[in-house]
Amino acid sequence: MAKARREVEEKVRQVDIVFELLDARLPRSSQNPMVRSIINHKPRLVVFTKSDLADPKVTQQWIQDFKKKGLIAFAINVQSGTGVKQQILEAAEKNLDDLFAARERKGIRSRMIRAMVIGIPNVGKSSLINRLAGRSKTKTGNRPGVTKAQQWIRMKERMELLDTPGILWPKFEHPKVGFRLAASGAIKEELLPKEEVALDLIAFLLARYPDVLQQRYRIASQEMEAWDCFEQIAEKRGCLQKGGVIDLEKAAEILLQDFRSGRLGRISLEAPWDWKDEYD
Repeated sequence: MAKARREVEEKVRQVDIVFELLDARLPRSSQNPMVRSIINHKPRLVVFTKSDLADPKVTQQWIQDFKKKGLIAFAINVQSGTGVKQQILEAAEKNLDDLFAARERKGIRSRMIRAMVIGIPNVGKSSLINRLAGRSKTKTGNRPGVTKAQQWIRMKERMELLDTPGILWPKFEHPKVGFRLAASGAIKEELLPKEEVALDLIAFLLARYPDVLQQRYRIASQEMEAWDCFEQIAEKRGCLQKGGVIDLEKAAEILLQDFRSGRLGRISLEAPWDWKDEYD
């Protein structure tokens, strides 16, 4: 992570604008607090990825929250690709109008945009770049750490993109951040026990989306505590070891994959009001 940060700091001087990618399901928890200092005063667009997995009402609340803080923010669906290229290109050009005007006064008429794509591991940087480039130029995968090095990708539409490895920060400011990142698949599974992450996710779902577990696993989840619900999911999915002992690790894997794939429905793990005290 330290090496990746140094490389980003060296290259940021070569770009006109930074695209900061955040997971629409957890925008605040997936926002690296070091980004502001890393990119210095470069113009920045905030792009919510994986919006097809997030609660659309909560996503709109996040977009408005970021705009109140003076940041251009919008959500995209990289999987469908509908309007993604045009939306990002128009937003970048609008943000860089003053820069282009200054260049023209110096006799430089080129409107080629050089942009850096930055974000935490597994947030969808490579998927977005492949969508913008219209072809597979970078490796993608539903796990952190796929991109190992920086690389430039040329788009047909007046833009060059710099893909960067995902960067995490040394210490999470709140335990909930770690659990949310683990549930989304942004950090390696060895860092937090799957069972604890799954139990935390169940407790959240019971409080915020009480119907999804009942619908997915056919259990009376609304009448249960989180631990009892966890055991019921394991039994319903046949997660049993020899002697009828419940295999909670296997059940945790099933639950987490169902969440990450969207099989539980469109769920946001945090809303702006969850961070009100932090913002204040």
